[in-house]
Amino acid sequence: GSCPPLSVEEHRFSDILDRPLEIKGFDLTEKFLLRKGTITEDLPSFRLGSSPLIKPTKVIFPNGLSGEYSLVTIFRVRRTTKKDRWYLWQIFDQSGGSQVSVVVDGGKKGVEFSFQGQLKNVLRYTFKSRDLHALFDRQWHKLSISVQSNIVSVYMDCKLTESKRIDEKDSIDPNGRTLITTRVEDGRPVDIELKQILIYCDPYMAELENCCELLEPKYEAMKTFNGTSPPLVTAQLPQMLSQPTSQSIDRCHCPAE
Repeated sequence: GSCPPLSVEEHRFSDILDRPLEIKGFDLTEKFLLRKGTITEDLPSFRLGSSPLIKPTKVIFPNGLSGEYSLVTIFRVRRTTKKDRWYLWQIFDQSGGSQVSVVVDGGKKGVEFSFQGQLKNVLRYTFKSRDLHALFDRQWHKLSISVQSNIVSVYMDCKLTESKRIDEKDSIDPNGRTLITTRVEDGRPVDIELKQILIYCDPYMAELENCCELLEPKYEAMKTFNGTSPPLVTAQLPQMLSQPTSQSIDRCHCPAE
């Protein structure tokens, strides 16, 4: 009961037309008030770095966060920050101790996932696959992290780069604060461009996501998937639906230009 329904576009997912898919989670792009007013673009980008993005954890996760989830984000670093070391996301407790965090390290071209263990100690897992090097080339990329009870997996542009076994996690205290896109060194906001940062209350959503948003030219978005009912096949895209299914590595089924 800790996770609300999450409205996302159904074309984000691969191979879901044969079964219902209940989507729950949190859109941190909205929680941190990055979206303001009417936006006509399907997935607008936001230039960050002008002000700190930090809020009480109870505002972001009113009923807490489950122990298994997926973090999915689309961003690109800028020339001045491509070598920075910064928190993509962090939750810390009332005393300032880190409970869970994802660090993007431009100097070492890697990603770190850490959390508080059962003994209140911080456990850190570093991912340094060569596939992650492209994350710092100043282009748009999708970075996804699947957190299960005993395994954490990192996906780069919808491809699994590495999985690691992890120890048991401690539960998250909601009385602290949550931040995004903040430099580790001095706590200042990091200068990047962000399209979206989502947390699904399902560790397998990171694997189901495709990377259609990264393709050019951009195709028309299909109807919004509200997270409570199975997607419906409509007559809006008969050309696409009549074509044979393509099992490309990016798993995108987009109509021809």
